[in-house]
Amino acid sequence: MELIETGKIVGTHGIAGDVKVQAWADSPDVLLDFEYIYIDGRRFDIEYARIHKNNVLYKFYGIDNLNKAELMRNKIIYVDRSFFDLGEGEFFIKDLLTLTVVDADSGKNYGMITDVLKTGANDVYEITDADGTARMIPAIKDVIIETDIENKIMKIRPLNGLFDEN
Repeated sequence: MELIETGKIVGTHGIAGDVKVQAWADSPDVLLDFEYIYIDGRRFDIEYARIHKNNVLYKFYGIDNLNKAELMRNKIIYVDRSFFDLGEGEFFIKDLLTLTVVDADSGKNYGMITDVLKTGANDVYEITDADGTARMIPAIKDVIIETDIENKIMKIRPLNGLFDEN
């Protein structure tokens, strides 16, 4: 079983032991369908889950008061990777980090993905070369030609001027 970070407990809600989770996903709805999650390697069964102000509220069996819930603040939520059914062209951020980025036409190595920024319209990948220079590329189909997670490589066709030397 491979666990994936899916969010962080950022607070409590009410006095019955509900915890407020900031989802690390495109939508908090992704976290509603789990029967259980992991925190610090321990399984927590979910009594119920719902959306509240763009966060997920979880009620765990055995966490039945505010004091117990408060002890979970700032804990990271993990879910078994196999629970997710990613569609074509969808990837976990952790799988994109450290991919080698090369030119789809020339094979030139531009560096590796060191960060993924969520901008709203589209993601932006930070590519850092061997000299430590970072550049940003938009994660759009005109730029990203192929993403091969298994072989840890991404082929791109950069926009004009993006990687030109000064």
